[in-house]
Amino acid sequence: MSSRGSLRIALIAGGNSSEREVSLKGAKAVEKALLELGHVVEFYDPAFDLKKLVSRSSEIDLAFLVIHGPGGEDGTLQGFLEMLGIPYQGAGVLGSALAVHKGIAKILYQQAGLPVPKGKCFSKEEGLKNIRDYAFSLGLPLVVKPAKQGSSIGLSLIKKLEDLEEALEIAFLQDDEILVEEYIKGREMTVGILDDKPLPVVEIIPQGEYFTYETKYTPGMAEEICPARISPELTLKAQTYGLKAHKALYLRHYSRTDLILKDEEFYVLETNTIPGMTETSLLPLAAKVAGYSFRELVAKLIWLALSKG
Repeated sequence: MSSRGSLRIALIAGGNSSEREVSLKGAKAVEKALLELGHVVEFYDPAFDLKKLVSRSSEIDLAFLVIHGPGGEDGTLQGFLEMLGIPYQGAGVLGSALAVHKGIAKILYQQAGLPVPKGKCFSKEEGLKNIRDYAFSLGLPLVVKPAKQGSSIGLSLIKKLEDLEEALEIAFLQDDEILVEEYIKGREMTVGILDDKPLPVVEIIPQGEYFTYETKYTPGMAEEICPARISPELTLKAQTYGLKAHKALYLRHYSRTDLILKDEEFYVLETNTIPGMTETSLLPLAAKVAGYSFRELVAKLIWLALSKG
């Protein structure tokens, strides 16, 4: 520990995934909070600084992860930190690996009794005909997205079967596996979990038909309402589903699960194990409504990493 009450924290952000810029933006907000809390902050970018992190590992009290997608949110970085003996917030190796793969997560959601859109993962080797046949059996509209990417990167909404091939090309540019899934038109919700307790539900109202990368990160492109304008009964159901998803994926500390509400039922889409951490991101918004300032949220995550492992 660097001084009385102060920790030496490795702030890890950046990386090589398509969500690099989002990660770096979130890291700035977290760094400000960490400094205000009195900690010593050292920044590490996995794209460049892993050797430096190894050399400094014995002096680091904690790693704070603000990194998304492959190489950061898939268990590889978590395993690296565990080998170095550095505690960190968020999901461990297993939970990270399970949650980052949308196809595997879907199976685990179903085993936990959670409703999910119909869908199936495919690799390039399985061929266009097999994918087209499955898409035809699902019916239109449908969604094509990479199996292991976040922030809606590489996602396409297909309304005509002739557009499928282009959508597959876009998704396969991001990943070697893709998910073909029925499109459920409804109200978009998200539920954060903090210390095994659900946070208030957030409703997301995008300007377009669905929550794209552009609408997520362009100010004014989406309206985010917290608490969501739904009944107490639906709020409880959404929070129950969020906590069930969190536990089904063997997660810890915190997570955020995205849902679609249609005809009084929620369908689970995916779970984020390192949710966005700008001050206006969805999980910090829900935490704020629950009574946590951004700084208090960061302090809570540090406490969870050090006390609950």
